[in-house]
Amino acid sequence: MIVGEICNRQVVVARRTDTVPAAAREMRDYNVGDVVVVDEIEEQRVPIGILTDRDIVVVGVAEHAGRMDTLTVGDIMSTTLVTARDDENLFDVLKRMRAHGIRRLPVVNADGGLEGIFTHDDAVDLLSEELADLSALVSREQKRGRKPAIS
Repeated sequence: MIVGEICNRQVVVARRTDTVPAAAREMRDYNVGDVVVVDEIEEQRVPIGILTDRDIVVVGVAEHAGRMDTLTVGDIMSTTLVTARDDENLFDVLKRMRAHGIRRLPVVNADGGLEGIFTHDDAVDLLSEELADLSALVSREQKRGRKPAIS
């Protein structure tokens, strides 16, 4: 399975010049824990960073509380961005997430344009569905094996 098949294609984005409170409102309104920070390059949204709800608290509020109204996304976003190509194998992406200790990563096309976002929660949901299907199969097979013999 490739990550592009299961990533969320509706990504909440911000620009580095947006204020942190504006980005926080977007997170609240769309019920997400991050915004992908993008630049427009050749008519594509290209990820350049990510801002998480944790970044807002740990860096924004804790270190810049006095200037929250003017603090920009670019001031506190994480610029060490780990991405996945939309044609990458899901398990390779999961290994990369684990190796970097991240819970979400932008998914990009071959040109670096934003295609979606893949999160830890997406992986848990997918694996839960697969386990439920496997459990149902095992249950059916067990029931089939218990049918009484025809006399």
